[in-house]
This record gives sequence, C-alpha cells and structure tokens, in this order.
Amino acid sequence: MDTVPPDPDLAAFHLAQVNLATLRAPLDSPELAGFVAQLEPVNALADQSPGFVWRLQTEDGDATAIRPFEDDRVIVNLSVWASLEALRSFVYASRHLDVMRQRRAWFHRMPDPFMALWWVPAGTIPTVAEAKDRLELLARRGPSAAAFTFRAPFPEPADATR
Repeated sequence: MDTVPPDPDLAAFHLAQVNLATLRAPLDSPELAGFVAQLEPVNALADQSPGFVWRLQTEDGDATAIRPFEDDRVIVNLSVWASLEALRSFVYASRHLDVMRQRRAWFHRMPDPFMALWWVPAGTIPTVAEAKDRLELLARRGPSAAAFTFRAPFPEPADATR
C-alpha cells in the first residue's frame, strides 16, 4: 500500500472499494462498444464527484488493461472515497446507475463476491493484491469490518491516534 500524509483536519479513514466484471466479449468488440463509450464520461464523473479521492487507472485513464486474475476476461475497478455516503451517491444517484442497469449486456454474472468495501487510513492507496485479498475474505467469511458490502456496511473505525 502506498500512503500520502493525511490531512489532520480531514477524516481519519476513507472507504476503499473494489468491483470486478467478467467481460462477455473483447473490449474492442461491437458487443462492448456501449460499455467502452461510457468509460471516459463515467470516470470523469467519478473524478468530479463529491467525496472522490482516487481511482486505479493506467495512462489511458481507466483500468481496463489491468488484468490481475487468471481469467483474462475479468476487469477490475478500484477506488477510494471520503465516505460510504459519497460512494453510495455516485453509484446509485448519478449517471453511473444508468451504466449499471446495462451491465448484464456486457458482463457475465459472477458467482463469487465481485464487490467489496473496506476502510483504509486516510492517505492510503490500496493495491490490487489487497483488493483481491478483501474479495477472498468476503467470500470466505461474509461481511465483516475487514470486507463488507453496501447491504451489510460496517462503520468507519474509531481512530485512537487522533
């Protein structure tokens, strides 16, 4: 995990999120043209959303080239938000929801947990390896303070150092 010095006037913790998707076809195929067309505008919306802190991306501005799983069809989205409320607002109360409604056209249904949330100290940038670990933890144990979901959230940890 990389870190940057936290601002003492801000929250002690931020919310990390990972979600995976298994592509139905290659990114350059006609079947995924609608998804690919949404990448740039939705990423720009995230970058400008209240509470957005950071997102995984390559020089191309998205993370679709990062394939950390054995199945090369699996793409990863990893980001950090100031709060659960900020992320929930972006996911469910913005243009992002329109894209989510079309996900079955572009992605296969995944049997294991494909999304996990967890708290990180403010200024911490989670790694893809850590995100994979959080998904595995959620699959093994179910929701806990270490890896949870929107439906079973856990509160921001109490910070004894501030």
